[in-house]
Amino acid sequence: MRVTAAITALLIAVALSAWHADAATPTESSRSKAAAARVTPELQQALAKKNLEWGAPVFIRIFKKSKELEVWIRAADRRYVLFKTYPICTYSGGLGPKQKVGDWQAPEGFYRVAATQMNPYSNYHLSFDLGYPNTYDHAWQRTGSALMVHGNCVSIGCYAMGDEGIEEIYTLADAALRKGQSAFDVQVFPFRLTDEALASYKTNRWYNFWKELKQGYDAFEKTRVPPVIVVRNKHYVVQ
Repeated sequence: MRVTAAITALLIAVALSAWHADAATPTESSRSKAAAARVTPELQQALAKKNLEWGAPVFIRIFKKSKELEVWIRAADRRYVLFKTYPICTYSGGLGPKQKVGDWQAPEGFYRVAATQMNPYSNYHLSFDLGYPNTYDHAWQRTGSALMVHGNCVSIGCYAMGDEGIEEIYTLADAALRKGQSAFDVQVFPFRLTDEALASYKTNRWYNFWKELKQGYDAFEKTRVPPVIVVRNKHYVVQ
């Protein structure tokens, strides 16, 4: 039993060190250039069909239960249009937010990704750091770092999109940042927070937390513009 426990601890430590290595200082790499060369022509054609511009601001939503990542692109009228839904290859943990280092949970909440969080040198093909812990997470004394959306199909607290998926997602986000978007929002939900869906989880320990997330979900559903969300008194508030 002691040997097994020691081996397990060693494997976890090795895996975690690999994930933390993903927090390298980002610059453009030959890998990201090659990925962009592969996917850009097809992405540009798909954008044109929806009257969307290359490099227009992006917005991302993630849904754990259905294992989906949505990429939305800002249109000429400044409302966002769903460009593509990507299947999440895998994520670790279950429904509910990440709370501490080593709990293997993938985060839930409202995050922003700037150019400095893009990592073309990722150990998992390409990646970007969600920015966990954010202000809300800090307020609740949650710990952890280097929580990514990345390629490959393995995860310890991250969202693994597979290499093909991350190439498109990364390239679209990179193009938007290069064209002037200061940072893009990533909203991470346990599931689609409709009234009916949330009501079915009324006895869940995270029900009140999910009610707070629902404010952001509902605001975007109504306006198709990512809402400004702040943290006040340890709670998310939509401005």
